Amino acid sequence: MRYLFKPCLAMLFSMSASACVLADNFTLSSHDIASGEMMNKAQEFKGFGCDGGDLSPHLKWSNAPKGVKSFAITAYDPDAPTGSGWWHWQVINIPANVSEIPTGAGHGKNNAMPAGSMQIENDYGSASFGGACPPEGHGIHHYRFKIHALSVEKIELPANASGALAGYMINANTIESSTIESLYKRD
Repeated sequence: MRYLFKPCLAMLFSMSASACVLADNFTLSSHDIASGEMMNKAQEFKGFGCDGGDLSPHLKWSNAPKGVKSFAITAYDPDAPTGSGWWHWQVINIPANVSEIPTGAGHGKNNAMPAGSMQIENDYGSASFGGACPPEGHGIHHYRFKIHALSVEKIELPANASGALAGYMINANTIESSTIESLYKRD
């Protein structure tokens, strides 16, 4: 009995330590979107047969990892029938002291992104947020909104950088990330 106590105590201690670590995970939240739930018309694209508000969602992140020097945001639809998915939004060089982006901040006409940040051209051809607009009858699409904590203060990219190049540089410098995967469908 005495020999069982030590391993059980060690296991309990390690489980408690894990629970404490999990409590401080890098977390992404939003007032506008939620994992596993359908987005509304506000996040639908305006064009290509869609008539939504084309507003980037509110995003807020907390418990950034140590060593973060800047942030990046990506929004990607892996279900788009392109063979390579669809980039809806990529933002780099968000200062390390920023932890929230308001609804509509990524709109092309009223860009309210933090000073110093750079929006990459999305697959609609605009350096802004481009909302969901899956083909009619194509079923539910998964939209991955992700915040990346980066180990560099600035990612240097040309003004006409592709989504793939931006994605590569973001992923190469990511310390930790957090994702909200929301859904959208057109009937």
